[in-house]
Amino acid sequence: MLGFSNLDVMALAFFAASWIGYHYVVELGPHAARTLNMRMNLRRARWIHESAAREVRIVDTQVMGGLQNGTAFFASTSLLAIGGTLALLNATDRAVAIFSDLPFVPVTLRSVWELKIIGLVCIFGYAFFKFAWAYRLFNYCVILLGALPPFDSKDEVKMAHAVHETIEMNIAAGRHFNRGQRAFFFALGYLGWFLGPVTFIGFTGAVLIAMYRRQYASDAARVFTYPSGP
Repeated sequence: MLGFSNLDVMALAFFAASWIGYHYVVELGPHAARTLNMRMNLRRARWIHESAAREVRIVDTQVMGGLQNGTAFFASTSLLAIGGTLALLNATDRAVAIFSDLPFVPVTLRSVWELKIIGLVCIFGYAFFKFAWAYRLFNYCVILLGALPPFDSKDEVKMAHAVHETIEMNIAAGRHFNRGQRAFFFALGYLGWFLGPVTFIGFTGAVLIAMYRRQYASDAARVFTYPSGP
């Protein structure tokens, strides 16, 4: 298929299955509530509830600004990664020659190399869209935070709706940010394909294990010893 071997196709299928499977496990699966991301979502909710009870919310807007700045950094990095990856297309012949001289690396056709580069560009493009959208959502969060009624408001229904909207927008922003970072991590696994399909499978498996451990068995995940609600 377009110069790819059967092992290449199997490796690419394993990569896609790993990404989709990881997405299901950490966001939709039966044990998703135990992930670090989901536990942090509970803390996001608690943060907004605490913010609603404060008279002065300057600190909250500063924290939200920090989240925006971090997201903007990753969005900019994605664009740099896209530009750098596209630049490799201009050096295809040289890159193919270099990789062909490496031991244990199969000979790569020019067309195969270019298709692999395009695939990497697509991953970074996906990451950029996720980070850019997360930045926009955090911007919305700042607006919703500013729209919270006064802490001593007597209209409990209005306050409850405003708090709920702010929480859900914050969680949505964090969700898209996490998906952008996930694309970055899987891009590291994708780089193994340039060294061959077996390396591709190995790199993808290593990235998958590392990401899984971070969600369920890392030192950060062990910080949360109990569920936290509002």
